[in-house]
Amino acid sequence: MTQRLLANWETIVVGAGVFGAWTAWHLQQRGMRVLLVDAYGAAHARASSGGGSRMTRGSYGPDEIYTRLAYDSLAQWKWLSDRAGLPILHEIGVLMFFGQREKYVDDTLAVHAKLNLPTRLLERAELTRRWPQAHWDDVALGIFEPQFGALMAARAVRTLVHEFERAGGTTAIQAVAQPSGDERLAGLRTSSGESLSADRYVFACGAWLPKLFPEQLGGRIFPTRQEVFLFAPPAGDDRFTAPNFPGWADFNAGDMYYGFPDLEGRGFKVAHDKHGPPIDPDTSDRVASAAGQQDVREYLARRFPALADRPLVESRVCQYENSASGDLLIDRHPTLQNVWLVGAGSGHGFKHGPEVGRLTAELVLSDGVAQEPRFSLATKALVQNRRVH
Repeated sequence: MTQRLLANWETIVVGAGVFGAWTAWHLQQRGMRVLLVDAYGAAHARASSGGGSRMTRGSYGPDEIYTRLAYDSLAQWKWLSDRAGLPILHEIGVLMFFGQREKYVDDTLAVHAKLNLPTRLLERAELTRRWPQAHWDDVALGIFEPQFGALMAARAVRTLVHEFERAGGTTAIQAVAQPSGDERLAGLRTSSGESLSADRYVFACGAWLPKLFPEQLGGRIFPTRQEVFLFAPPAGDDRFTAPNFPGWADFNAGDMYYGFPDLEGRGFKVAHDKHGPPIDPDTSDRVASAAGQQDVREYLARRFPALADRPLVESRVCQYENSASGDLLIDRHPTLQNVWLVGAGSGHGFKHGPEVGRLTAELVLSDGVAQEPRFSLATKALVQNRRVH
């Protein structure tokens, strides 16, 4: 419900993607008057939170912090899925597979054992028995997480924003000017000429964060162009349709392909998890390249040969907004004491949205700075060296 925006809000959240929407929700649930603003609307076509499916998984090698974030977010995703008319969470499981036993596998299993997660290690023979529709000859083993799966991204964000509005929250489609101030931010100017004021401000703008805060983030968050392709399974063939195949990630020394079975008739999804060229989220086109399609078709020929020559039914260009290491950003602005910066999803952030929102709300309510050093602005380097996968 968009209304006149002249009220003095307790908190204004700028950016109605997964981080901003969950932050607004958690703040509102704690009794704050919250305005949620986005330049194009919730989960719009150019947002990192727009489009179809996102993976939720807990396999992060030694990075227990992200396993916990993903697992602790699951209950909130299930709640939201129950509120929606169509599923938000498809609990189809996630399979990460490897050419050899490596440290990432052992570290993941150790973290999952510590947290009592029902994760299973599957050898090649078991992979072949359970999912013969894939070729496993060059795969040694897989890590299967039965409680995770696929999140329907745009549906999730729009459902959450609807719940926020139903609970009395206010949303607005407004672009805001670059913030300025000395020790505190006094207000925001919008594209319509209005002035918005609040006690506190949260900026969760994805790839737009470096544009709004060029001095602090212009060299520390790197938006990159990413391509996704969906292919039509053969007629009458349900081997590549959920739940007959899980969400999957082919992990090879950091060079990863990933995707989903056919969800809701959209097609079999495959993407190359390699950082693409820089992207401007406002001006770059969204047409997938022939080279990108050829790359994933060559991958399909190796791993899912029955799909290699199938028709392309959908392609999408989205973006990552990477920090140098792949770590998230959840911290207070270094000089504006009533401003918090949330972002750097780095291609893996969507699944953590509920807990990112909760952590951000706690910082805002306590006027605090990052409690986890890895989420701090101070740790965001100027040169990319991704460690989180």
